[in-house]
Amino acid sequence: MTDSPTHGPIVVLAGGLSHERDVSLRSGRRVAQALRDQGREVVESDIGADLVDLLRSLENPVAFPVLHGGVGEDGGLQQVLSLLEVPYVGSEPAACRRSFNKAVGGPLIAQAGLARPLLAALPHDMFRELGAAAIMAALGERIGFPMIVKPARSGSALGCTKVDSLEELPSAMVGAYSYGDLAVIEEYIAGTEVAVTVVELDGQQIALPAVEIRPNSGIYDYTARYTAGETRFIVPATLSEEQAAACAELAVAAHRVLGLRDLSRADIIVRTDGTPVFIETNVAPGMTETSLMPQAVEAAGYDFGLLCAQLVDNAWARRPA
Repeated sequence: MTDSPTHGPIVVLAGGLSHERDVSLRSGRRVAQALRDQGREVVESDIGADLVDLLRSLENPVAFPVLHGGVGEDGGLQQVLSLLEVPYVGSEPAACRRSFNKAVGGPLIAQAGLARPLLAALPHDMFRELGAAAIMAALGERIGFPMIVKPARSGSALGCTKVDSLEELPSAMVGAYSYGDLAVIEEYIAGTEVAVTVVELDGQQIALPAVEIRPNSGIYDYTARYTAGETRFIVPATLSEEQAAACAELAVAAHRVLGLRDLSRADIIVRTDGTPVFIETNVAPGMTETSLMPQAVEAAGYDFGLLCAQLVDNAWARRPA
């Protein structure tokens, strides 16, 4: 009996044309170096017309997508990799779509009985045709203030605004629509903001220690996320043992409800009464020097490069027969 072939080069995919291109490139460089430190052969690639030819030119490649935003998280890239029968780290196309579109993932989470904010999703054309003033008044009555307005399909808090009054709502809606034609409006949840990374190792879904997020500005926006020194991260978070366990349980439950695979990062708010509320999840967590997943990996006592290598091996083990 012959041994199964080992995988070939690991193709770390980063960049793309989304608003989060720069962050993706930084994430990709970190993952690529971590894998090289494990002795793995790595090829770094952007997304372009030559990607298919590159993948076909390699023997037994495995892809490690580290693209943030639409092209990397909406399932399109994963669909192409599946068509090419290239094993890849991360969730399948349908699961990516469910997670990336907050107007789809949010209701699924609620239907599963998990705590999440009250939410409304509004297409731009409906907002325009039915009269913006009347719609905004109805949103204020239904959701209440303060509220959060954000694009349904975007990441890194781009286009996300906290709205404290009806007068602030028009500009927030314009900001959200600048990133897509569907906006999500949800109630603002006050409390402690944490991120919980879920990784799948040895067939188990494991929640890493929660990372507490304390932005200097009070809002964890794009600047706070990717500018060193703008946010204080505390890991493990300053939660009670019971609260930390509840956050871990919620993150794993959301991972399962959305049908995710390999890794995800859930954003959670812990109310002042200790109840965790699911906000959203990310199928391609950032891997930069200020990103949350690497901090959680370190706090859990894992080696980041070894974890990345294990995820690659898991992907290779799933390859088509």
